[in-house]
Amino acid sequence: MLLLTLLLCGAQLAHDVAAGTQGACECTSSCPDVCSLQRELRALTERQTSVETSLTDAQNQIAELKSKARTPVVFSATTAESGDIGPFNTNTNVLYKKAITNVGGAYNPSTGIFTAPVSGIYYFSFFCHSGGNLVVNLQLMKNEEFIIGIYDHQTAQDVADNAANAAFLQLQQGDRVSVRLTANAHVWGHGGVTTFNGFLLSQE
Repeated sequence: MLLLTLLLCGAQLAHDVAAGTQGACECTSSCPDVCSLQRELRALTERQTSVETSLTDAQNQIAELKSKARTPVVFSATTAESGDIGPFNTNTNVLYKKAITNVGGAYNPSTGIFTAPVSGIYYFSFFCHSGGNLVVNLQLMKNEEFIIGIYDHQTAQDVADNAANAAFLQLQQGDRVSVRLTANAHVWGHGGVTTFNGFLLSQE
């Protein structure tokens, strides 16, 4: 008789689990242990679902924090020429071919162009040395927009000049920044005296 009761209650338990029943146990007093097992199984299932949900939420939060983590971006580059750069007949990007520092790899020495890897506030500076016999005209460009420049007129009384300028720029990811030498201007490219530098100050 006991064996038959256990078999009947076990069959009811298997049916309830397979059907996903969530209601109150309908067992009679003849199988209280099986009813207790059913309740414990439901409670365990609910706790497992809660833990899985919490784990998913934690993973999403970690992914979001990683995406917001500051990306280190710093570069400093110098021209690596043997003498004058320019004059040219047209406006020309200055190629700072020797990258002294290029953390993040956002500056391309082959093109002289810095491409913003993330949106944020950046700081840029550029320096130059030149002779006084030709015009000096360097322009910091954001995409195709002129931002700031360095200019010195031609003179026979001034043997050499040094100049610099700098700016904070708000960039979107993919924006390009470069230094342009205007037509018929020149700078000195030897000895690490003409440089282009920048870094990410604040990431958005």
